[in-house]
Amino acid sequence: MRAIAYTQTGTPSVLQLVDREQADPGEGEVRVRVVRSGVNPTDWKSRAGSGAGQSLPFPEVVPNQDGAGVVDAVGAGVSGVSAGDRVWLYLAAHGRPTGTAQEFTVVPAERVVRLPEGIGFDLGASLGVPAMTAHRALTVAEDGPTRLAPGALAGKTVLVAGGAGAVGHAAIQLARWAGATVITTISSPEKETLVTAAGADHIVNYRTTDAATAIRAIAPNGVDVVVEVSPAQNAELNQTVIANHGTISVYANNGGSEVTLDVRRHFALNVRYQFLLLYTVGQGALAAAAEDITAALIDGVLPVGEGAGLPLLHFPLERAAEAHAAVEGGAVGKVLIDVAE
Repeated sequence: MRAIAYTQTGTPSVLQLVDREQADPGEGEVRVRVVRSGVNPTDWKSRAGSGAGQSLPFPEVVPNQDGAGVVDAVGAGVSGVSAGDRVWLYLAAHGRPTGTAQEFTVVPAERVVRLPEGIGFDLGASLGVPAMTAHRALTVAEDGPTRLAPGALAGKTVLVAGGAGAVGHAAIQLARWAGATVITTISSPEKETLVTAAGADHIVNYRTTDAATAIRAIAPNGVDVVVEVSPAQNAELNQTVIANHGTISVYANNGGSEVTLDVRRHFALNVRYQFLLLYTVGQGALAAAAEDITAALIDGVLPVGEGAGLPLLHFPLERAAEAHAAVEGGAVGKVLIDVAE
């Protein structure tokens, strides 16, 4: 079978098209014929490491955590999915040498989720890291829901920082589905078009207006949940607009890794900073996210494509290096690798 692999960290050029024998699923594992492989920032960051030429935890690594395809075979003890089922995958390469950038991949059964009827592989491969991160960010507030469903966030105001990104896009859609009023910040008219298509209730261009004043005008009592991609850059804004008992859910460190906080202003409002990482969040939270995301898909939530606010950028498997370079370069939209038709 064809696969993309690398044997040391480095630029996208370390990704090579190779031919490998397909593996058989062991106990508790599922083999999936991959149709689409999704590329996330976490994928290129793992490939790049902290510098070029570093050794890897495995002699050879096949990248990419997310994907969608068709179950090809199941190992002993697997229930819930069968050969022929259309599925989406998450954290396929976590703790394992092979992800979804190959024609067949073997993953633990708990990381394989059946696609509802009518949901395509493009959407399936766009879930995983972005949608599950968004779900977690919306379910960690002190007095908020631990699960998402229609009405779960009714009466709440959610601020999504960088709503034009893949996580921001999913957060807007899931928060709206759960009944929240959604505000999002953007930096250009082009991104305003995307978040409008995603369904944001209110849009604030932080380059052309005072964001804090604009957000407070929309939410006089403050924002209940912030889905935060740039905590260092947005710390002052967040403490200005956060509500009493509000939560700032941090899922990335864009723009800086160190945050300075005014302690008195935060403890006066009982503010919670919640950091989150899917790889260490625990299987219980992942399973809950997968169930809620499936329910949202059935309700017609989480569409992708330019008309839904998340353009899709397709690359064939042999151009996986270009796909990684696109994500690393900040491409707007979701980058997918077409492994098969």
